[in-house]
Amino acid sequence: MTVYNAKIHTLDAANAVYENGYITFDERIIQVGDMRDCPTLTDVDYDAQGGTLLPGFVDSHAHVGVWGNAEGGEGDDGNESTDPCTPQVRALDMVNPLDRCFAEAAQGGVTTVLCGPGSTNPIAGQCIALKTAGSPRIDARVFKDNAAMKFAFGENPKMVYRERNESPVTRMGTASLVREQLFKARRYLSDTDKYAANPDDNDRPEFDMKCEALLPVLRREIAVHAHAHRADDIFTAVRIAKEFELRLVIVHATESAAIADELREAGVPAIIGPILCERSKPELAGLSINTGGTLAAKGVDFAIATDHPVVPVQYLPLTAGLAIRGGLAVDKALRAITVDAARLCGIDDRVGSLEHGKDADFVLFAQDEQFYDVLTTPETVFIDGIKV
Repeated sequence: MTVYNAKIHTLDAANAVYENGYITFDERIIQVGDMRDCPTLTDVDYDAQGGTLLPGFVDSHAHVGVWGNAEGGEGDDGNESTDPCTPQVRALDMVNPLDRCFAEAAQGGVTTVLCGPGSTNPIAGQCIALKTAGSPRIDARVFKDNAAMKFAFGENPKMVYRERNESPVTRMGTASLVREQLFKARRYLSDTDKYAANPDDNDRPEFDMKCEALLPVLRREIAVHAHAHRADDIFTAVRIAKEFELRLVIVHATESAAIADELREAGVPAIIGPILCERSKPELAGLSINTGGTLAAKGVDFAIATDHPVVPVQYLPLTAGLAIRGGLAVDKALRAITVDAARLCGIDDRVGSLEHGKDADFVLFAQDEQFYDVLTTPETVFIDGIKV
């Protein structure tokens, strides 16, 4: 199929823009180019009539299908708060793909979400990347299982476990539990590697599901997505990541503007958001729509997220618009909810830009409409080549 007569922003490495272009696809993108090179069209092809075609939006931190919409406690599956360290739990087993918010996400142009556990536990579990439309069976919608490992620092673990008079009740307690589990996993990794290299002279380590789950983290195959708002909590995450040579992405990063130079020097990216919310607890005191603009000016790599259900996932483009209002350039705001978001989630080989071989996920707006405008909704959305 071909969509033609569209202004196409590819957001590929060349950042190509076709003022009047076409995109040919099946489940994956076959070709993107100028209308002068467009293949022969048929009755099944789609005339964009001068509209703007963008990559499908990527929400890099959300809990869609985790806290069921309008379900109350029965739909609350976000935190396995019986144990502060649960790296073995999988978002694949908690997300309800029939949650109505997935349909609302797709209608808003959000085609991919990274879903993971909440922030009760210092080590909370495994995140997944999935499409917002498709099969009612989640296994068919997930295209990267164990896409990241969720950690959490700051108020949330303290508040939950203090109420139960269990560890951790302080920030140092939270950090110590994370370190303890990583030390155990690192020793488990060493013993596992020794056994694999020489099974005759080494014993296989006794199976430990928590340590097993952390092996991809220690091998740097996946990143840690660390919930942290306050600057000191951000630096605790950075410190631990350095100690264990982990790939790190800071999630929320509310006070990141105040430490932007240090984050740039450390090479640590951030996922900022939610932006459109109240300062509901002490560590959100520094919440500002100016954060994105400051990080961009300082050269810090970042994306924008909703933290659904804190901000409903379909309003991801609107939160990018607030960042624009706060000083972020339009092109950078678009990247923060497409290709940069995909890259920080480790899924930019599949989504985030429009180029050969990537998933056919894209959003079409009517002529002259801006993706971030509160009055704008997509005219058409394609996910995996299907008009949804």
